[in-house]
Amino acid sequence: MLNRIVKMSFAHENVETFQLLFERVREKIISFPGCEGVKLLRDIHNPNIFFTYSLWENDAALQAYRKSALFDDTWTKTKALFNDKPQAWSVQELKIEN
Repeated sequence: MLNRIVKMSFAHENVETFQLLFERVREKIISFPGCEGVKLLRDIHNPNIFFTYSLWENDAALQAYRKSALFDDTWTKTKALFNDKPQAWSVQELKIEN
């Protein structure tokens, strides 16, 4: 399982536009092969900063999504709303034995 975290910062006037865009594409992203779910998170101290947290079967599934028309269209629309450079991490949960 691969976890993908993307941090995005938006101009105040673009926050609502981004939220509406995310609502429209969320189910399409979840339906993409290999996607196990996606959440939208918002920073509690800076309401212009959002994170997407998505779960993927593996890196190949994530890369297939990143090469898709859905991603291209969504990311193009989202990038136009940024007020800072986005950051992204692909991470795996560690199993800690007691």
